Order: sequence, then structure tokens, then C-alpha cells
Amino acid sequence: MERRDGQAAGVEREVSVLMALVKEGDRDAFQDITRCYQRKVFALAYAFFRDREEALDIVQETFLRLYEKAALYREGEDFQGWLFRIARNLCIDSYRRGRQRRAGYLEDVRVDALPAEAAGGADAERRSDLRALFRAVLDRLAERQRTVFVMKHCNDMPYQEIARTLGIAVGTVKSLHFKAVRNLRKQLGPHLGTTS
Repeated sequence: MERRDGQAAGVEREVSVLMALVKEGDRDAFQDITRCYQRKVFALAYAFFRDREEALDIVQETFLRLYEKAALYREGEDFQGWLFRIARNLCIDSYRRGRQRRAGYLEDVRVDALPAEAAGGADAERRSDLRALFRAVLDRLAERQRTVFVMKHCNDMPYQEIARTLGIAVGTVKSLHFKAVRNLRKQLGPHLGTTS
């Protein structure tokens, strides 16, 4: 744990240096930050829209906003939390404007409870059906449950980090995650031959 905290502190110091350069208009520093965080911002945006193109638009808008608002970043502030608040607000604004949401699929989500193959050596078609079923069930979760679930399982974010990013209590994050997992199990159980 100390090692991870030390690494996180080192990353935050490096980001503070890069952000100081971005404030001065250094495009290389901006590109370095973009490379480091674009996948995480994408996963967060995808949690809202479940659409690759929509998420990519949010990523682009987030980093444009970062560049424009770099002067508002305070050295020593949790950079990832600050960046994710920008992305989250853009997602909410976009959602409220009623942008067209297209069907997509959630890449990179690891769910240990889902079998790689159904019992009896089912083929790729069966696995594809399970993935489609999982996507459909995930789409039916309440927005905050879905967001917390994706942040936890796509970005491997600890509860404390999710709480800082979303501006809610750690207990609320744990509760939302618990409800998301419970709801997923409840809806997937009959299709997987399990009861919850």
C-alpha cells in the first residue's frame, strides 16, 4: 500500500510539473498528459454513453477543456480527480442536451462471475450471446451504479479514488457498487443457471 501511495505521489508530482508547462503553452507537456489519461477518461465517458463515438467526443472535449482551463488547476490538487470532474460534467451536459445515444459495447470490462464458456463447451456464438446479454443488463443499471461499476472494473480504481472523482462519500460508492453487482447477478442469474 505504501508503495502504491508513493507511486501515486510521484505521478502527482510529475503531473504538477507537466501542468505548469501546459499553463505556459507547452504542447509536448499537454500531449504527455493526454497520453497518460485518455484511456481512463474514455472508460468514464463510455460508462455514461456505452457508445464509442460519443465517448471519444467526450475525451476530445475533456482535453480541450483541460488546455483552456489549465490555469484553474492548483498545484498539489488531485489531478485525476480534477480531470475526471471535467469529463463527468461534460458527460452530464451532453446527456442533458439529449444527444443521440447509439448502441455499442463495453470493451475491457472484466467480470469474474461470467464464465468464459458456458457449461458443455459452448461455442463462440454462445459467448457472444452472453456478452450481449451482459451489455443489455449493464445498460439497465441506474446511471450512478453503472458509472461506479465501470470505474471499478474498467479503470481498476479503488473506492476512495472513485469517491473523490465523483464527489461522493466512499460509503456511497461502496453501496452503489454493491447494488450494481447485486442487480447484475439478479438479472444474469437465470440466464447463467444460477440463483441469487
